[in-house]
Amino acid sequence: MKISGIAAVVTGGASGLGAATARALAANGAKVALLDINAASCEAVAKEIGGIALTCDITNAASAEAALKEAKAKHGAARLVVNCAGIAPAAKVVGRKGPHDLDLFRKVIEVNLIGTFNILRLAAADMAELSPLDDNERGLIINTASIAGYEGQIGQAAYAASKGGVIGLTLPAARELAATGIRIVTIAPGLVETPMFNNLAPQAVEALVASTVFPRRLGKPDEYAKMVLHIADNILLNGGTIRMDGAIRLG
Repeated sequence: MKISGIAAVVTGGASGLGAATARALAANGAKVALLDINAASCEAVAKEIGGIALTCDITNAASAEAALKEAKAKHGAARLVVNCAGIAPAAKVVGRKGPHDLDLFRKVIEVNLIGTFNILRLAAADMAELSPLDDNERGLIINTASIAGYEGQIGQAAYAASKGGVIGLTLPAARELAATGIRIVTIAPGLVETPMFNNLAPQAVEALVASTVFPRRLGKPDEYAKMVLHIADNILLNGGTIRMDGAIRLG
């Protein structure tokens, strides 16, 4: 899929992986709509890249429908959708204050898994109505998982479960949507320097960097964006989850 001239949607576009992806897509000629619950930051990134900012709660059907409808009205139906929105609160199954808060677990699943599926189902319906491109491709949806979906650590029960769900969603969605020429691919980043690290103590960040293999550093959001561009370009990438982790395996 050629990026130049297409309509693209990026969730979580106000910061981190989403903002980096939005910048890369815009730099390559895409018309980018950014969806985020953080209106001010979303607007700032959209203004920077010449895109549009849409306030959206991806866990809410009506909110997502309205945002995608507005994006479609301004840019046309999206050929490319990248789901970057996510949260990663840490909590043990049984901690010092008792059992894991059930509402917190539910919220993580709602945002990371149900929110991803909500955007996927709506975007795929729009893509199915588009005219086919080369090799009969109509669209591409890229989801974001995490290596925690494979090797969740202590305190990541909710986050790991949500990202494992995104990984599990990938192949059946790709198999179903293949009939309409829509690809589904998931990226599972390792330790990437995003706002999720802002709440960690410096010593905790140092410990994480020390656990990396090669390169011996945290990943960068721009490297995720480069992977998005490559997936768009390579039509054989479909139905799988790509680990982008520098060979790290979480202990």
